[in-house]
Amino acid sequence: MLERLQEIARKHELLLAKQADPEVAVDRVRSREVAVKLAELAPIVRVYREYKSVSDQLEGAREIVAMADDDEMRQMAEVEVEELSSRLDAVEQQLKVLLLPPDPNDRRNVILEIRAGTGGDEAALFAAELLRMYGRYAEEKRWKMSMTDTSDTGLGGIKEAVAMIEGEGAFSRLKYESGVHRVQRVPATEASGRIHTSAATVAVMPEAEEVEVTVEEKDLRVDRFCSSGPGGQSVNTTYSAVRLTHLPTGLVVSCQDEKSQIQNKAKALRVLKARLKEIEERERDAERAADRRSKIGSGDRSEKIRTYNFPQGRVTDHRIGLTVHRLHEILEGNLDLLLEPLIEEFQAERLKEELG
Repeated sequence: MLERLQEIARKHELLLAKQADPEVAVDRVRSREVAVKLAELAPIVRVYREYKSVSDQLEGAREIVAMADDDEMRQMAEVEVEELSSRLDAVEQQLKVLLLPPDPNDRRNVILEIRAGTGGDEAALFAAELLRMYGRYAEEKRWKMSMTDTSDTGLGGIKEAVAMIEGEGAFSRLKYESGVHRVQRVPATEASGRIHTSAATVAVMPEAEEVEVTVEEKDLRVDRFCSSGPGGQSVNTTYSAVRLTHLPTGLVVSCQDEKSQIQNKAKALRVLKARLKEIEERERDAERAADRRSKIGSGDRSEKIRTYNFPQGRVTDHRIGLTVHRLHEILEGNLDLLLEPLIEEFQAERLKEELG
């Protein structure tokens, strides 16, 4: 592991030198490539330097223990050895996680789909709350979230919503959100005060790169219609909304968020390509199929992953048996309360597999 880390540190130094080269600086493509590689290596190099620093301190403390004539100094050094040993183990574990092969999709933008499930109007209201939660989380992470298509119920709920979330590492965190989300609460319309259980389905897909998925124009049927909902004078007067039907698969994608047909078609095409990429990966990737059976889960849409219990103010993630009594904070966008433990558990599982 140390040899590999030394090689990464050397590569990082070479990339820093390249970045400072005037020829690279004026070349936008090369400059971006170097910046991306540096961003990938920087966390590993930072922790590796910490590892070396702690290791040197530990060696020094052990020397004091071995050579000290004064009992008090030796005891202080022994305490320091214990603390530094514990810290070195933690840093080493962190390095092992950082050296795990990355998911190639982790740096990508996200196509987010939310659909109301069982529960009628209450499920649609919950779907709208989930959409708002992800919007708040994206805002906190300084990601850009834009709607592609929504189907409202007229009571503040949504039957279905499709959004695009653009930002560094969006998929790396939101990929754990795919599945069935349940809510337990007393609906506002329930006179007897009984707790109802409703559900919404979340699907998180990485946006496909241009070279990965090709969609021929001859394979598309393009329908144009008037957009609905808020949006000013153009709503219900111009045919700016676009519906794409991919004839070979029957997939249908609509977009009415933008003001022009061209923009809506381009956005809908990005969603369509993400869906096609997901289908391809599910069909050909046996490893992904194995992931579905793992403890963390696969992102399979039919898998029940989480319950939001309003009377008790708690959220339970069923994949790792985690319960957090901070429901309001989570719905306000503090998703890291759930995601951090999930990511840690997932990384621990991957480390076990790597180490056999």
